[in-house]
Amino acid sequence: MKKLRLVLGDQLNSQHSWYQKVDDNILYCFFEMRQETDYVTHHIQKIAGFFAAMRNFAEELKSNNHAVFYVRLNDENNTQSLTDNLSKIIKEQGVNKFEYQLPDEYRLDTQLKDYCKNLNIASEPFSTQHFYTKRDDLKTFFKGKKTFLMENFYRDMRKKHQILMISEQPEGGKWNFDASNRKKWKGDTFIPPPKNFDNDVSEIVVELEKSGVQSIGKINPKYFEYPISRKQSLEQLAYFCEHLLIHFGDFQDAMHTDNWYLFHSKLSFAMNTKMISPKEIIAATLKTYRARKDEIDISQVEGFIRQIIGWREYMRGMYWMLMPSYKQENFLDNKNKLPDFFWTGNTKMNCIKNAIHNSLDNGYAHHIQRLMITGNFALLAQVNPDEIDAWYLGIYVDAIEWVQLPNTRGMSQFADGGKIATKPYVSSGSYIHKMSNYCDGCKYNKKTKFEDDSCPFNTLYWNFLDEKKEKLASNFRMKMMYSLLNKMSSEDRSKIKEKANHIIKNIDEY
Repeated sequence: MKKLRLVLGDQLNSQHSWYQKVDDNILYCFFEMRQETDYVTHHIQKIAGFFAAMRNFAEELKSNNHAVFYVRLNDENNTQSLTDNLSKIIKEQGVNKFEYQLPDEYRLDTQLKDYCKNLNIASEPFSTQHFYTKRDDLKTFFKGKKTFLMENFYRDMRKKHQILMISEQPEGGKWNFDASNRKKWKGDTFIPPPKNFDNDVSEIVVELEKSGVQSIGKINPKYFEYPISRKQSLEQLAYFCEHLLIHFGDFQDAMHTDNWYLFHSKLSFAMNTKMISPKEIIAATLKTYRARKDEIDISQVEGFIRQIIGWREYMRGMYWMLMPSYKQENFLDNKNKLPDFFWTGNTKMNCIKNAIHNSLDNGYAHHIQRLMITGNFALLAQVNPDEIDAWYLGIYVDAIEWVQLPNTRGMSQFADGGKIATKPYVSSGSYIHKMSNYCDGCKYNKKTKFEDDSCPFNTLYWNFLDEKKEKLASNFRMKMMYSLLNKMSSEDRSKIKEKANHIIKNIDEY
C-alpha cells in the first residue's frame, strides 16, 4: 500500500510522529504554488522565508531516508493548485491512501475536506501535534458563557499544565504582571546586537521574479535574517533566553526609532511554521528563569509566557470557534479605504511612518506597533476591516490567518463587537508618547485636538468616540471617556468633527 502524505508550508514539524520511522511506501509531498502566493499580496520576505524553510525541511527528510516529492514554483509539472497537484501525484504514483495534517487555515481545511469527499481512495487527517490545545477546546471551555475572556482561559492553562504554579496558586502571588510590562525604553537599558542568520534566498527571489508573483516590501536576498530550519530556530530560542528574556516583560510594549525589535524574541515565524513548538519555548524559558532567578524577575517571564499559552492558543481557539462567519463581521460598520501610505510608509505622522517602514523593511512589527499604531489608526479612520485584514495577512512574515484574523478583526478593529476584546483598543497621541519616542520631532502636536498642526490621532480619537457612541457608550470600559466627551463644548466637538472629516477625506496628505 502506497501512502501519500501532504506537508503544508506551516507544518514543518520534524518532531511529528510521522517521521519517527522510515517507510519506503510513504511519499511526502510539498508544493510551492500560486494558489498560496496569490490569495493575498504577501511581503516578499514572507514568501521567500516560507519557501526556504520548506526546502530545508524537505532536504532534512531526504537526508533521513524519507521519500520526498517536492514541486517548486516554476516546475513544469506544477498545476499551481493544491488539489490538482495532489490528483496528479496520486495518479502517477499509484497511491492507495492520502494522509494530511489538519490545516490551521479554514480555507485550506475546507479545500482538503471537500477534496477527500470525492477521492476514490482512502484518506485520513492527523493532528499537527504542535499546539497545547485542540481546535475545539475553546468551544467547550466557553460553552454556555456570554463572554470569552482570555484571562479565564489563560489561568486554566496555567493550572492544567502547571506553568508558574505553586500547587493551585500562581507563582509570585499574581496571575498577571501586565502592569509591570509597560515601561518606556529610553536608551539606557542595553539591548544586545540582533541574532541574524544571513540566509541566502537569492535563488528563490529570482524564481519569484521569473514567475511574476506580486509582492510588497523589501528584501536583501543574501541576508534573510529569520530562522529557516529547526537548528536555527533552536539557536534563536537560546539567544532570546540568554540575552533578551531578562528585560522582555519590562519593555514588551515599548517602541523606539533606534531599535525595531527591542527585547522581543523574533521566534514567531519559526513557531508559526512549526519548526519549533510552544512547549519547547516554554520549557526553555522556565529553565532559564529557574537557573537565573536572582537576576530575572518573574514579571519578565510571565509576560512572555502569557503571549504563548495565553494569547496564541486563545486566538487559535477563537478562530475555530467563530469561523467562517467571523470573517464578515463589521460591528462598527466601517467602510473607508485603507490609506495608500500603508503600502509605502509615505506619511508625515512619525509613529505611522516608523511602524510601516519597519513592516515593509523587515516583514515585522511587534504586537503594540500592530495594535496601537497601525491598527489604532485604521480603526480611528474607520477603515473597512476587509482591507486592513488583507494588509495584516500579507505584510508580516509570521502572518497566517488563524492568528492574524482574530487579532485584527477582533482585538484591533473591534469588528466582532467585543467577542475577543472587551473594548476597542483606540487611543490618542498621549498613549503613543507614553510608550515611545515617536512624537519627538514629529510634525504634529500631540497635545491639541483640532488646530492645523494637531496630531491626527487626537482629532480622530474624539471623532471616533462621537460617531460610534450609539454602539459604544454603554460599554462599561468606555464610560470614563464618554464622560469626558460629554463635558466638551458643542463648539469644540464641531471643530473636531470638521477637522476629522478633512483628515479622512485627504488622508494621504497627512
